[in-house]
Amino acid sequence: MVPLIGASLGAWIGLTVVVLGIAAFLSGQMTAQHWRPRSHAVMYAALLAVASRFLHFALFKGALLSLSGFFADLLVLEAIALFAHRATWVAKMLDQYPWLYERDGLLGLREK
Repeated sequence: MVPLIGASLGAWIGLTVVVLGIAAFLSGQMTAQHWRPRSHAVMYAALLAVASRFLHFALFKGALLSLSGFFADLLVLEAIALFAHRATWVAKMLDQYPWLYERDGLLGLREK
């Protein structure tokens, strides 16, 4: 068990980064699809981080109350959710207002 993340590295990558990362990506997309603010994506990622701590404890005998593990989970899941939110929001803005905006990189747009 890695003390910083409160679980074994393989279990943390498999559960937090892959499985819950997909859930964070989808929650970020969902919030942007419904024109919700980024704070909603952050809140959903925080709930997923709590679920991650519990699943590591229940499935892999990881540390339930590992503060550093929670913040590691939170950092990764929020980064994924915010990336998905921004990418989806930019795509929606370009679809909705093609006469006003053009793409400026992966996560950016600029006025025409």
